[in-house]
Amino acid sequence: MPRPRTVARLRDIPNVGPATEQDLHQLGITTPAQLVGRDPYALYDTLCARTGVVHDPCVYDVLISAVRYMEGAPARPWWHYTAERKRTLARRS
Repeated sequence: MPRPRTVARLRDIPNVGPATEQDLHQLGITTPAQLVGRDPYALYDTLCARTGVVHDPCVYDVLISAVRYMEGAPARPWWHYTAERKRTLARRS
């Protein structure tokens, strides 16, 4: 299993820009290490509940990419995770 990464700031994570950083803060995540071991699908659901907004599905992909990167996966564009998200959500339905 890959080793978790050491990253100083949330925006140092690939695919995390100002909007995602703000979303993560809404979730109580202020450091990259807090993403390790988190369920990106649960993070998305919590974000939608807290904001009262159904966010674009690509937010799932960005959250997946951020969690996977912090858990040691290679840096990949967020859309790399779209197929995974679609399969996972189809199983949940």
